[in-house]
Amino acid sequence: MEVPFEDFKKLDIRIGIIKDVQDIEGSKNLIKLIVDFGNEERQAVAGLKNHYSKEDLIDKEFVFVLNLERKKIMGIESQCMVLAADDGNGDIVLVKPEKDIIAGSKIR
Repeated sequence: MEVPFEDFKKLDIRIGIIKDVQDIEGSKNLIKLIVDFGNEERQAVAGLKNHYSKEDLIDKEFVFVLNLERKKIMGIESQCMVLAADDGNGDIVLVKPEKDIIAGSKIR
């Protein structure tokens, strides 16, 4: 199925810098990310605990979608979503820019 370009343009995709990573009590895979987008911070809940260490994430730039409907996961509101590639065999790799760029930079 093809998506019209006008629909793609509705997504607010930006670079965020992860400032903090917290374990979520009672979860084996979920973590809470605190992400800086330059003019604001948001939190995201992501199933990355078994794929990345805190050191792999903190102060690193990744690609996030900011305007998806917010969702509560294990009682924590996820306010954005980090983009990741999944090979279908259990390997997860987060999407990140090839060079440093200002937090909040828009993906087009």
